[in-house]
Amino acid sequence: MRVFVAGGTGVIGRRIVRQLVGRGHEVVGLARGADKQDLIRRLGGTPVGGDLFDAASLAPAMAGCDVAVRAATSIPTKSRTRRSDFAMNDRIRTEGTRAMLRAASDARVPAYVHESIVWAVGPPDGTPFDEDAPPRPGADVRATLAGERIAREEGARHGIDTAILRCGTIYSADAAHTRTIGERLARRALPVIGDGSALWSMIHADDVAGAFVTATERPRSGVWHIVDDRPARVGELFEDLARRLGAAPPRRVPTWLAMLIGGSLTVQILTTSFPTSSARFRRDFGWRPRFPTTREGLDQVLDAWREEGFPRRRR
Repeated sequence: MRVFVAGGTGVIGRRIVRQLVGRGHEVVGLARGADKQDLIRRLGGTPVGGDLFDAASLAPAMAGCDVAVRAATSIPTKSRTRRSDFAMNDRIRTEGTRAMLRAASDARVPAYVHESIVWAVGPPDGTPFDEDAPPRPGADVRATLAGERIAREEGARHGIDTAILRCGTIYSADAAHTRTIGERLARRALPVIGDGSALWSMIHADDVAGAFVTATERPRSGVWHIVDDRPARVGELFEDLARRLGAAPPRRVPTWLAMLIGGSLTVQILTTSFPTSSARFRRDFGWRPRFPTTREGLDQVLDAWREEGFPRRRR
């Protein structure tokens, strides 16, 4: 297969390109700038220019491709984030999605794979849910839901098989958010908010990429959740990682104090539950995660960090 990948230089995209090439596929990676173009080449792909928001520039790059994949994101990495910090990510999920599907139609690409997040849907009480759960309210998921709607509608209008993969909280040794959590826990600068009972459905970046490759090789339309086998409680997760890092247990702070220190959006992220499963994707594609729980996944993360000497100890 010949596959077009937008976002091929990111944490997930690099893995998608590498795995696709390893399975014998030809990969065309959207890349702007010499450094990103060189990275695509090192991963075994062919870099192409273009503007993610301009369908006319994307269509020639997609020529001859069997599938187009949008793995591009722009997630802010600041410790205290505001809703406005997600403006570019929102634009990628909406305008970028529309441009990619128009380009795919012009280039006669028959299939498209779309990145999304599991917490865009689900009940407000934090009980388990599946792909058919209602959308969550709030501005933080509005663009994500709009991007999914654009993907479904434009895919149907152009006759393109459209797979929407909603991912859980992604972690890996090289992911900025995982590294930030590790650094702050090592300094005892990341507290557990309240009782730490929020349940997160998580997934290692290697397994996310494997799911995208699986969906690419077997194109079909639908929505699927990509998570590991067991949701993790935030308090237990932070305590386990701190222990593995040889750090003191994280402090516990009340919600009102966390709001003053980290802001409402950060508190919302750290206290929202989204327990779900990948049962539908397993059934439909025969996929299994390499890291079934965060325990196995963090073993791999900590091994990589030890080799790197991360996080560095303060003197």
